[in-house]
Amino acid sequence: MNQKVLKTLEYNKIIEKLKEAASSPLGKEKCASLLPETDLTHIKQMQSETSDALSRLLKNGSLSFSGLKDIRPALMRLDVGSILSAKELLEISSLLNVALRAKTYGRENGKSIHEDSDSGNFSDTLTERFGEIEPLSPLNNEIKRCILSEEEISDDASPKLRQIRRSIKLTNNKVHEQLTSMVNSATNQSMLQENIITMRNGRYCLPVKAEHKSHFNGMVHDQSSSGSTLFIEPMAVVKLNNELRELAIAEADEIEKILADLSNQSAEYIEELKVNLAILTELDFIFAKASLSKQMKASEPVFNENGYINIKKGRHPLIDPKKAVPIDVYLGKDFDLLIVTGPNTGGKTVSLKTVGLFTLLGQAGLHIPAFDGSELSVFEEVYADIGDEQSIEQSLSTFSSHMTNTISILEKANYRSLVLFDELGAGTDPVEGAALAMSILSYLHKRKVRTMATTHYSELKIFALSTEGVENACCEFDVETLRPTYRLLIGVPGKSNAFAISSKLGLPDFIINDAKEHIASEDQSFEDVISDLEKSRITIEKEQEEITRYKEEIATLKEKLKAKNEKIDDAKERILRNANEEAREIIQNAKDFADESIRKYNKWIKDGNKNKQMEEQRAALRGKLNETESKLALKKKKSSGKKHKASDFKPGESVQVLSLGLKGIVSSVPNEKGDLFVQMGILRSQVNIRDLELIDEPVITAPTMKKTGSGKIKMSKSATIRPEINLIGKTVDEAIPLLDKYLDDAYLSHLPQVTVIHGRGTGALKNAVHNHLKKTKYVKSFRIGEFGEGDHGVTIVEFN
Repeated sequence: MNQKVLKTLEYNKIIEKLKEAASSPLGKEKCASLLPETDLTHIKQMQSETSDALSRLLKNGSLSFSGLKDIRPALMRLDVGSILSAKELLEISSLLNVALRAKTYGRENGKSIHEDSDSGNFSDTLTERFGEIEPLSPLNNEIKRCILSEEEISDDASPKLRQIRRSIKLTNNKVHEQLTSMVNSATNQSMLQENIITMRNGRYCLPVKAEHKSHFNGMVHDQSSSGSTLFIEPMAVVKLNNELRELAIAEADEIEKILADLSNQSAEYIEELKVNLAILTELDFIFAKASLSKQMKASEPVFNENGYINIKKGRHPLIDPKKAVPIDVYLGKDFDLLIVTGPNTGGKTVSLKTVGLFTLLGQAGLHIPAFDGSELSVFEEVYADIGDEQSIEQSLSTFSSHMTNTISILEKANYRSLVLFDELGAGTDPVEGAALAMSILSYLHKRKVRTMATTHYSELKIFALSTEGVENACCEFDVETLRPTYRLLIGVPGKSNAFAISSKLGLPDFIINDAKEHIASEDQSFEDVISDLEKSRITIEKEQEEITRYKEEIATLKEKLKAKNEKIDDAKERILRNANEEAREIIQNAKDFADESIRKYNKWIKDGNKNKQMEEQRAALRGKLNETESKLALKKKKSSGKKHKASDFKPGESVQVLSLGLKGIVSSVPNEKGDLFVQMGILRSQVNIRDLELIDEPVITAPTMKKTGSGKIKMSKSATIRPEINLIGKTVDEAIPLLDKYLDDAYLSHLPQVTVIHGRGTGALKNAVHNHLKKTKYVKSFRIGEFGEGDHGVTIVEFN
């Protein structure tokens, strides 16, 4: 992949983010060298590794590779038999610590995912790597036991070292005792410059005044700059100092042996250490890719080699996620050339860069910040001519620089290339620029080169409309707010909006009208067509959103209905099972009673003259059979037995529908067959008068507002008031006064409950209705309708 496009599309900035996600210097080094690949198999392998690392990261948390050192120089020294320093051995120990941490992470992660999987054996692209790691715990523990830091070897490293250091400590104590007694001696104090013990050339000395040199027995090791003080080692401690020197040499020799022994032990595992270093570096790199994917909220793209790109809700990774507007881009199936038009600051260049950068990221094994299922194609090269290409060094104009770059692209691009042009043909005469741009794009289109270009030229819009395999696109612009929405709309050519924007900003109409006169009629007509298309598109999008919302509501209702039916079926099955069991017990009891009666009869016949007992038993048996029959018979609700005439049923009368067991209000007069309509909640059904029974309910009379039980004196309002009010289509301001009057009428008509139909919609009308009901004093309670009553589209109101 050419280096120029990596810089143009800001691929290097993403690599910097990737480096920040790595934990070790070696991991960062590997991240820095990451470049897009062109082999599909390798790309898919890299993508799978990133996805598997992301899955592990999300499930079990992050894995730190901090402490991973570059031990390659140390391994080379081990290869030739050299002895490693304490620092080098500690770096090996640090690497083995990371190896143990990674091994544990891989094992625990595998177990946890294994428990959640149905396959029985969990494995992903990283399992083998984790399995090849060798923590070498015995070697690591030995290094940590012997070496405390880069400057300190543990006393426990060897018995001899412990003995030497004990001897050093004892000898040191003897030296200090001797010198302390000399310093504290009254005879010596007058000869000493200071009452202190100092060290010169690794030997303990006392600061003696120069004039007392002859009186102080010892070896001179140093003198002060003025010559007034001599640092003399007393003869009494010379032997002890010599012993200390010998012990120090012995200590160094023993430490050398310890380091040599540890080096020899490490040399036995050179290959394992090399493998560990390579695998841990690779895992740090892979988990850095996964961490970046998590940070960008990215997903794995699907790859093909057909030149097909389909990005779903893609977000440019270098734009603030809170401000980035997702775009949908597709290219390469029905058309291989996409021309994006529209005003500046509309997001055309961002759309162009998003497509190019996603291609580079995907081919480098990185996830892209887009929805799952986004598709990318493998391209051998990506070429881009974007931004200000003016070259001061070569004294070339912007147009010349762009054209030089374009010529280079035309020479190299083929059907396995992706080409991106920003403002193709700009920087020169519009007529000539448009002609050049059209010719360049036609050439690339004929060669089947996947191309995406942005432009202002109307000629290219017409070219896209009239040429097969070429498609228009635009970045949406809101003329009302004078702000771009940054949405990319494929299939719609962009409108310049120059006149509309100028008018909104306050340019006089007469200037705008005069400007329109200078535009050719066909150009003006074309702009009008684009405007009509834009209005139609907005309308269709709104309708599609509404249809989608309705579909979701229908799906929810279907699920509720399915769940309710299943619940009813379960209840029905349970009731039938209980009923069968109860019937079986009743029949068994009757059978047992009958068997006992027959046994008694047989006995009485043998005994003779038992007529009285037989008659009593017969009566008891008859009673038992009647009891059994009554238990097994279906209980049907009895009517009052009173027959009603058709004239008894008037609109507004309260009735009981016997077959349904529901109360309702008569809403029509009976026909010649005795059929009439009854309103039961929101259900209005035709019922025959034979299935109805009048209900004599107390009503409220207007003058006294007292209840009577006769049911004869009713207000005229009850004959006209309906049991429901329909507010659908009304605004809140229109609906609330209607509702208030209706509730007053319904309460005075003594309706026990009413139904307020407000529909679903946005919920604003429903909320307003509920707020009003809370404030109405004679409303006892209200609730959302259940299934069969109207569900969330109605509210059932009960009065006090």
